[in-house]
Amino acid sequence: MKVSANQNAMSSLQDFSGVKSLYTQKLSNDELAELRKQVEENANAFTFEATSIQSNLFVKKDDFTKAYDTFQSFLKDIGYNGKPIAELSKDEAAELVSEDGIFGIKQTSERIANFVINGAGGDEKLLRAGREGMLLGFKQAEEMWGGKLPEISQITMQKATEMVDKAMSDLGFSIINQEA
Repeated sequence: MKVSANQNAMSSLQDFSGVKSLYTQKLSNDELAELRKQVEENANAFTFEATSIQSNLFVKKDDFTKAYDTFQSFLKDIGYNGKPIAELSKDEAAELVSEDGIFGIKQTSERIANFVINGAGGDEKLLRAGREGMLLGFKQAEEMWGGKLPEISQITMQKATEMVDKAMSDLGFSIINQEA
């Protein structure tokens, strides 16, 4: 079983062969460990990409153009079909990160949290793995940025984490990792 951070691949998945039903077949410990690892890695990558986009909207155009090709497919995957990012005016970029913008705090934190929550399918270990991957992706984005990310990214990560924590709490799981 393979879990992917590519939302288009996930949404267009039609062949469910190899996927075990939670109700009819149990996963082996090895299968569960591999699935947990994949969820953590994909949540990490997804968070890194999402926060990188927010951060890159504040970078000078010349610097941004260098990194432009690395996230074009990600933009398509999350539904952005607007003007090429590198060609946006300052006002257009500001609109994208505004309260109602596709890269604003609300939509970006929801995309990150929903990726983890939906990918975990109610499994506590997968939720924890996804949460860890999210936090790791954020940390990696900070390292790439060279320090603390812009406030919009800080708030986005806080909101995404709160949503995952709430989902865990709603499912009856302690937010504190008992294995730690």
